[in-house]
Amino acid sequence: MFPTFLNESADSVAKKLLGCFFERTINNKKILVRIVETEAYDQDDEASHTYRGKTQRNATMFGESGHLYVYFTYGMHYCCNVVASSSGYGAGVLIRAVEPVEGIEIIQKLRKNKMPIKNLTNGPGKLCQGLGIDKKFNGHDLREDPLKLITGKLQKSEKIIQTTRIGVSQAQNRKRRFYIKGNLYISKNS
Repeated sequence: MFPTFLNESADSVAKKLLGCFFERTINNKKILVRIVETEAYDQDDEASHTYRGKTQRNATMFGESGHLYVYFTYGMHYCCNVVASSSGYGAGVLIRAVEPVEGIEIIQKLRKNKMPIKNLTNGPGKLCQGLGIDKKFNGHDLREDPLKLITGKLQKSEKIIQTTRIGVSQAQNRKRRFYIKGNLYISKNS
């Protein structure tokens, strides 16, 4: 089932995406991962790609919620955001880390690495590589194959930690990073 909360504010969506799933199909094989860490961004935030207005690069973030905004960073990594809020307002949620559930061997193959499972997808670039997400997915509707967003929820024992974001030079003190406390697959404990 596709999430119904994606038209809410980026902060609200960032919290509610924790526990949701990405289902990725590659060569008729499924990868299932659980979202465990997110960061919120919107056009009123100096750290956001949308802060200076709509451009060709960031246009997806001003579109319909539930699509994927993919960008290339540091000349070597793709990162992905789930577009949030209402059309016309530039907002999205960076997916910082996911927990592999199914298809771990496919993720390892895509990552070209036999590292410990907890390090396969514990960063935005790592998870994009492990799920085969690149610029072709920019604007992808997450209701459709080969990459779907599926509603999930936190377990009763799980709690959300809210803290400052990682690797931003602007708006460094804003607490817009969210993760599942104690989860082994997050990128960094605070």
